[in-house]
Amino acid sequence: MKLEELYSSLTIKTGAKLALIVLDGLGDIATAATGNMTPLEAATTPNLDALVQSGCAQGRMIPVAPGITPGSGPGHLGLFGYDPLEFEVGRGVIEALGLGMELKAGDVAARANFCTLDKKGVVTDRRAGRIATEVCEELCELLAKKIKKIGDAQVIIKAGKEHRFVVIFRGKGLEGPVSSTDPNREGLKLVEAKPEDPKNAKQKKTAKLIAEFYKKALPVLASHPKANGFLMRGIAHQPEIPSFEQRYQLKPAALAVYPMYKGLAQLVGMNKIEGPQTIAEQCQRYVAEFDNYDFFFLHYKYTDKYGEDGNFEAKKKAIEDFDAVLPILLGKKPDVLVITGDHSTPCAMKGHSWHPQPVLLHSACSGSDKLDRFTETGANMGSLGVFEAKYLIRLMQANAKMFDKFGA
Repeated sequence: MKLEELYSSLTIKTGAKLALIVLDGLGDIATAATGNMTPLEAATTPNLDALVQSGCAQGRMIPVAPGITPGSGPGHLGLFGYDPLEFEVGRGVIEALGLGMELKAGDVAARANFCTLDKKGVVTDRRAGRIATEVCEELCELLAKKIKKIGDAQVIIKAGKEHRFVVIFRGKGLEGPVSSTDPNREGLKLVEAKPEDPKNAKQKKTAKLIAEFYKKALPVLASHPKANGFLMRGIAHQPEIPSFEQRYQLKPAALAVYPMYKGLAQLVGMNKIEGPQTIAEQCQRYVAEFDNYDFFFLHYKYTDKYGEDGNFEAKKKAIEDFDAVLPILLGKKPDVLVITGDHSTPCAMKGHSWHPQPVLLHSACSGSDKLDRFTETGANMGSLGVFEAKYLIRLMQANAKMFDKFGA
């Protein structure tokens, strides 16, 4: 029997409430420059401290595999219990879903953003000066009006925030993944999109379609002083993924602000609760919706943002800001509560890393690790040990008493 089949055969629907709070990029590393402390260790967190002291288990999670640095997609899929090595999802698909776009079987989605090109076609600014969202919307509307179809494929364009937008190609015989057109730095020309598998006819057709789209779109943008070009990444089709509710017997809801994280939640069948724009509003909406769902996913971006900026003090402050609203969430304490990150984003590295992220788990049967605080150092000593993120949901289910005994 496969492991997933075993879990399914043992699952009992109990009506328990589970909550997963993801402080994006929470994990960090202590360095001499920061007094050998991480932002989590340096932060003043009285509410987290009280939660830990009431009885919690702690540990560290490997997001994908030892030494592998994950993107946000694999990081979150692991947290949702889907092996990121088994379920590979293109960034374009995630962004499209996050913007509320409908994807059909066979659709290919690309994450795109406007850029600045010089007269020779060299990329001089990969983000087009971070044009305002309103400008992006105008340009996307212009492109959508001029390019509705290429060959037998329909072209659907939708603006995101600032310089970002999404393109969906809908037609027969299309498939991803196809390589990015982004040279990844200024001073180089756009890169030709190519099939990941040169023998795959559907990928080859998609790559040709991307080339045709550029031929039609670049002249439309040519007169714009900043956004006269665009980059395309994460060009892929939507894979088949079993729904979260089917897999875990839990009715899930997602409270996220950024499109990508909404898209990741929607990809596995979570209901997106729209509206909240701050972590306080997310917690308030969680309390209001408490009776309507069995599982809640709350996403908080700023720990990752300031880690990527290399801003230790701002990341510490972001953790303290979360701690300040924690009592709102605990107003409706779930049966199982987990606070963790999707990966580590050390300030010293200014980017994602392979370091295992800390995790805190609280339930009536989690036991107490007799620690005073939630920190990387404490998590190293916790009873959960070091485990792969894909098992987190199963540990949450076990703490919710959702598994029958295995064997006699």
